Amino acid sequence: MSLVTLQSVKKDFGIKEILIDANLSLDANDKVGLIGTNGSGKSTLLKMIAGLESIDSGQILTNSGAKVIYLPQQPEVDENHTVLEQVFADSNEQMTLVREYEEISDKLAHNPENNQLMSRLSTVMQRMDNTGAWELETNAKVILTKLGITDFNAIVGTLSGGYRKRIALATALLSEPDLLLMDEPTNHLDALSVEWLQSYLNRYRGALLLITHDRYFLDKVTNRIIEIDRGDIYSFAGNYSYYLEKKALAEDSAASSQRKFQGVLRRELEWLKRGPKARSTKQKARIQRIQAMRETDFKEGLGKVDISTVTRRIGKKVIELENVSKAYRDRTLIKNFTYEFSPEDRIGIIGENGAGKSTLMNIITGKDTPDSGKVDIGATIHIGYFDQHSDELLTALNENQRVIDYIKEEGEFIKIADGTQITASQMLERFLFPGNQQYAPISKLSGGEKRRLFLLRILMGAPNVLILDEPTNDLDVQTLAILEEYLEDFAGCVIVVSHDRYFLDRTIDTVFSLEPGGNIRQYPGNYSIYLDYKKAEEEKAQQAIETKEKPKHVDVENTDFLENKIEGKKKRKLSNWEKREFEQLEGKIAQLEAEKSEAETAIANVSSGNYTQVQKLYEQVEELKQAIDKATERWMELADLES
Repeated sequence: MSLVTLQSVKKDFGIKEILIDANLSLDANDKVGLIGTNGSGKSTLLKMIAGLESIDSGQILTNSGAKVIYLPQQPEVDENHTVLEQVFADSNEQMTLVREYEEISDKLAHNPENNQLMSRLSTVMQRMDNTGAWELETNAKVILTKLGITDFNAIVGTLSGGYRKRIALATALLSEPDLLLMDEPTNHLDALSVEWLQSYLNRYRGALLLITHDRYFLDKVTNRIIEIDRGDIYSFAGNYSYYLEKKALAEDSAASSQRKFQGVLRRELEWLKRGPKARSTKQKARIQRIQAMRETDFKEGLGKVDISTVTRRIGKKVIELENVSKAYRDRTLIKNFTYEFSPEDRIGIIGENGAGKSTLMNIITGKDTPDSGKVDIGATIHIGYFDQHSDELLTALNENQRVIDYIKEEGEFIKIADGTQITASQMLERFLFPGNQQYAPISKLSGGEKRRLFLLRILMGAPNVLILDEPTNDLDVQTLAILEEYLEDFAGCVIVVSHDRYFLDRTIDTVFSLEPGGNIRQYPGNYSIYLDYKKAEEEKAQQAIETKEKPKHVDVENTDFLENKIEGKKKRKLSNWEKREFEQLEGKIAQLEAEKSEAETAIANVSSGNYTQVQKLYEQVEELKQAIDKATERWMELADLES
């Protein structure tokens, strides 16, 4: 079933054609990754499908019964709401019931004999059953927790932009639309949250259309890739790896066809130069065909960012940190960290949001001073710092400034890797800014184009230490691939802060992990190797717990006291709502098991050759298995608290 159909859609922003004559259909089972260079119109296409951006011509047809939800890069939120209130903003009835239930339960805790309160509670609980509010609140808390948000009563206005994006993401997932449009959903998520979201979307029953720079994420989640290339839309069945393979074959085929065409045209033109007498009908037709061939235009291959800037000589002494510590209020971010960076270092810095990654970068670059310890930077060192707020810094300079004037501030002429000099305009063309964009104001650029422009400005400064703080945010996958190749040959020290697993695997050989208490642990290898280390550490710790023996001579009274103390720290009593949920789960699990058994029996009784029916039943069994696992896991969690 088609959810959304684009028919001959055209969109033009004046200096650039976004869509020329676009035709596209999104079906109920589609999990689509949308790719294209920065400024190609990816975000614009999502907005048009969501009905937030007009089209110049053509039409967009949306199934009348389809629910479409759009998650932008910068979602709008009510800063006065709590986290849960924001998540339930579109579920007013359920949220009102949950709040009323919590208030009544609190009052009953202090006045358990109040029959009026008991009666009100019973009514509210019945309404919560009817509206599904029990399950909705549970799902909301589970999703928020998996996304790294545990304070459900925090005021949204006090949270960072990254946490607001997570709240908006949770809201979108809870709404369970038929089509979910997501613009860079993995931005601001740490690796664990990305892994969870990846798993969640793999099980998601609706259709997806998403933009992301995370190539591992694209590979795992999508079953179709759509590429926007200079106004045209191309569709590739399969995930991102399949797309790369087919794209390379398509480009080779197009180049071969163009070479053959040019060969035929050259021979035809030679015939024409010999001056054939155009008397016969065949000769006249041949001359007309040659004229038509001369007027044929071939679409040139998609341009690639050409990063060929020079670097400065780097000495033996790069940057030395000695017993560096930094704390904010009562929280220690960095504690007694000592390290000597070398010219060959390729270091990736990872950690949860707020762990202190950007703080460490600012200390290294001298933007911030440590509370104790010292930082010594070598005399030959020139740092290029591409930070995660570079687009904000760029627009803060002058939104009305022309692109080429911004680059000329670094120099009218730029020396490139082979030693020759080119103009600022030529350098911009190498970074995919054609002439009409070069003389446009910066405000006309997309977010990704601004980031690419800022990257160019940094590389033009010929750094020999390159610090990249979340470089993959808003940069397209094509530019990231070129940047990765550039870093392989970069003659200097590279320090990367990123949540992008693919980018880290391609660019680093050492991991610095920022851990609680300000400790920074070092692991050799790239990010995947780091994950292997962590897995081995967890398995070893688990084995130690399982094999640990109890003390042979222990005072009984002291043991009871200790166990009570541990219980007091680790356990709490079930709330009234949790008790009710616990009571309902046993029946729910039994019902799900019965439904699974019926479906498995139905599979055995399907007539041979009815593959469609068998497939549907298999899918039903898998869904029931997942539901049983989820309900059982929750039952065990509540049972542990009940015991």
